[in-house]
Amino acid sequence: MDRKRAGIAATAALAPAAWGTTYLVTTQLLPEGRPLLLAALRALPAGLLLLMIGRTLPKGRWWGRAAVLGMLNIGLFFPLTFVGAYRLPGGVAATIGAIQPLLVAGFSIGVLRVRPGRRALLAGLAGVGGVALLVLKSGAKLDGIGIAAMVTAIGLMAMGTVLTRRWGRPEGATMVDLTAWQLLAGSLFLVPLAALVEGAPPALSASNVVGFAYLGLFSTALGYVLWFRGIDRLGAGPASFLGLINPVVATVGGLVVLGQTLTLWQVLGLVLALSAMLIGQAPARRGSAAGPAPAAQAPAAQALAAQAPAAQQAVTRAPVARGAGAQAPAVEPEALRTAAAR
Repeated sequence: MDRKRAGIAATAALAPAAWGTTYLVTTQLLPEGRPLLLAALRALPAGLLLLMIGRTLPKGRWWGRAAVLGMLNIGLFFPLTFVGAYRLPGGVAATIGAIQPLLVAGFSIGVLRVRPGRRALLAGLAGVGGVALLVLKSGAKLDGIGIAAMVTAIGLMAMGTVLTRRWGRPEGATMVDLTAWQLLAGSLFLVPLAALVEGAPPALSASNVVGFAYLGLFSTALGYVLWFRGIDRLGAGPASFLGLINPVVATVGGLVVLGQTLTLWQVLGLVLALSAMLIGQAPARRGSAAGPAPAAQAPAAQALAAQAPAAQQAVTRAPVARGAGAQAPAVEPEALRTAAAR
């Protein structure tokens, strides 16, 4: 992996690393039993902040695309993960989350027309096994609703990851803009739903405010900007493997904050998870593009492709024309090479 790609991967990994602290922050600092409130207060302030920074609104079809991505990545994903966090042990939730690279690989076949390689699939399976060894405990209680919520949430975000790669971003918009649109689109769904289902929010304590500020600013606003940038630059598959850092950080957080210790099996799981994450960063092979070229570029590409044969024909005819006493048009060799290369 070259330095530039490694740098992008490292910054994108900060997002799932921050998300790895969500379980700890939720249980230690935030109100209990209010998943919709937590989701709304995590998304809305972050979206408004990013909108004030970017000061750009969607145009045309991007209103619809922002709504779809906002529901997949934020509006439905946030509350479902909080439901899972409330009803499942952290290890079970993290293990379910580790299936995301495999889901992204499956969705990429249909949406991006990219067939994942054997190495990526093996790395995905190794990642699930590593996370299971790292965080699962014997006798962990399995709650049906919690499992359904987490599986659905991971599936929705996997599709959101693939569509984010498929659609890219509109010309003139930044990752800050794209993230703001999705957070606000999700908030338009979450805020009224939280008020309807859970009622008025309770009075927030100082620790609640600190927890929401952390989740909103670092884990959400900054985290999702870096995450979508990673998808854009690395591809959906490699970016999804970065999510394996989430349970690693959650485990380390337990070690530091809660005084937990690692067993030999957990160390093995840690090594497997990190190895799978690194192996999954290999770029797609040439010919397996991460997505089709934007439609706006297609006519230009076709025109450039058409220029090469025409220029070659001009060179071929040139000696004949000169032999007949006619003056042949000059063809610059560098221009010809440029047209053929494009």
